[in-house]
Amino acid sequence: MVEKVYVTYNDVHKLCQEAAVQILDSFQPNLMIAIGGGGYVPARILRSFLKQPGSPNIPIQAIGLSLYEQLPENGPKSGTTTPGAVEQIGHKVTRTQWLDLSSLGGMENLVGKRILIVDEVDDTRTTLEYAVKELEKDVEQVRQRLGLNEETKFGIFVLHNKDKPKKGTLPAHITTKERYVAARTVDDIWICYPWEAMDIEEHDEAARQQKNKTSNA
Repeated sequence: MVEKVYVTYNDVHKLCQEAAVQILDSFQPNLMIAIGGGGYVPARILRSFLKQPGSPNIPIQAIGLSLYEQLPENGPKSGTTTPGAVEQIGHKVTRTQWLDLSSLGGMENLVGKRILIVDEVDDTRTTLEYAVKELEKDVEQVRQRLGLNEETKFGIFVLHNKDKPKKGTLPAHITTKERYVAARTVDDIWICYPWEAMDIEEHDEAARQQKNKTSNA
């Protein structure tokens, strides 16, 4: 059975606060792109810690990418996942939502920016590979068409990076410590995030019991 680890909203808040120090020091993004739906909450929390006095909030854009083709069954009462049921990971990324160009003022306004892509977990890396590849391609096409010289830099932030062989790959310039930040690197475990829970009290209690077992071990 795959080990399940419960993560609370407080855990996510602290991970974002901790990671923000490194991100500000090495990357200093002026736009974030959250991959839905796991990247939404971390991106919003992270923005609070990245805001600098006298500077505006960093805009957050959202893109939707679907990889998980089959979700685990939910328990009839609490909605929590059936013990032992593991998400079946798909093989093809489906684009369900892309950038809102009306609020960006056009794709040309991404040229020359430092853009941080945010997701909750780097699991197989397939979704991140797709996001980076497509975003870099879109921006590069506009840069060449307009004859602009500015370099657009993409970075990545995830709450958890699973230490496992990846199916997807990222460009070498993305995987440097300046551009790739994982708040935690963990084993190949099943991470239960709070926004996936049907009963948040039950979820938090499971997290509390888990932490107690760890501290008493």
